[in-house]
Amino acid sequence: MSSRIAAVDVGNDAIKAIFGKLESELYIPNVIAKDIEDRPVIGIEELDEKNPLEGIHIRVHSPALQDNNAIYRVGNLATKSDNPTELDLGSSKSEEDQTLVMLFAALALDAAKLGDNDTFKKVNNVVEANYTLGTGLPLREVKEGKDVGYRSKLLGSVHQVEFLITPKYQGMKVNIKFDEVKVYPEGFAAYINLVMDKDLNIINRELIDRRILIQDIGGLSTDIAVIKNRKVDDDKAQGFNLGVAEALESIREEIRKKHGVELDSRRDVVEIITKKNDRNHIMVRGSRTSVHDIVDRILGELAKKQYRHLRNVWQKNSQTEICYFVGGGSIVLKDYLKTLNQNFDGYNIDFFEDERESVWMMANAYYKLISDFNRRRNAKEQNQSQQKKKEQRTGSIK
Repeated sequence: MSSRIAAVDVGNDAIKAIFGKLESELYIPNVIAKDIEDRPVIGIEELDEKNPLEGIHIRVHSPALQDNNAIYRVGNLATKSDNPTELDLGSSKSEEDQTLVMLFAALALDAAKLGDNDTFKKVNNVVEANYTLGTGLPLREVKEGKDVGYRSKLLGSVHQVEFLITPKYQGMKVNIKFDEVKVYPEGFAAYINLVMDKDLNIINRELIDRRILIQDIGGLSTDIAVIKNRKVDDDKAQGFNLGVAEALESIREEIRKKHGVELDSRRDVVEIITKKNDRNHIMVRGSRTSVHDIVDRILGELAKKQYRHLRNVWQKNSQTEICYFVGGGSIVLKDYLKTLNQNFDGYNIDFFEDERESVWMMANAYYKLISDFNRRRNAKEQNQSQQKKKEQRTGSIK
């Protein structure tokens, strides 16, 4: 059985995954909810006509999990639950069951879609899946050495996902093994994506030898990578427990108190504040109502905190030439940060105007890195095989 490449960014807002030779990708909201095995479904007979991503209902068995053999709703289905769980402020991505549940769910969906093919084998509705995984953790966790434990939890074990009442895949099981796992620091990955294409050819040569800051604003944390001499300066890189999740929760709570409107999750808040039409407006008893005052006050305060971090790191790295803001949080705070920068220091900062590029940046970077690793490994194995055959031929001649 051969191994399939998977590049997975378990973001605090959503998981983004790229598979194989770029032929498949997945985007799933990072929300889970504990559930029962026989969840009620209206129109069960039409289940297989629906999109699996709208009804991910699974049992996960893995020695890597603290709560083993639990049943979950995942993604969009979980947001409709009475008890949806999103990652909490201060939690470590590498130590949370939710990170692994989301990772295994994405891989299982990919494997189930492939079914029985040249890559994986399917016998009696059980798919045996083997992956070469590229993923990442916040700089703060990598500096604390948590990437080692995270990698070891994944390697050397079989992780099983059983699809319960899930469209198209009900009753199917996927056994997931990892041929190799590479865990990259998120700041370094962002740099790779900035300067190299999918084949790791340099595309932004003018950035290669510049001193750069990359401020990655996530849901629960912010990383500021200091790039010098084409690599991350480990000593100067900073990680902070400051993301957009707490601000989104505050907006959600204030909308509930002021307007009596219950929003299901943080994702609903993000949609309200980033949508192209009627931005910062909600419907209250059928009437279009502005929440601009709530949003501006809360996000404005968060932007000030983020800007202070930028200022502090830049002062300690005075020869920095530019700072790139990346991550889902940068999309939410972009206008506020630009205004602050115009009014105060006027640093050379830049954002990715293409929101998709910003959101998928980490997954794309992991794909570039793990693909390059896989190419080099295959080339080495091929050379070793040729060398062995050559030695065997030489031995037989003697």
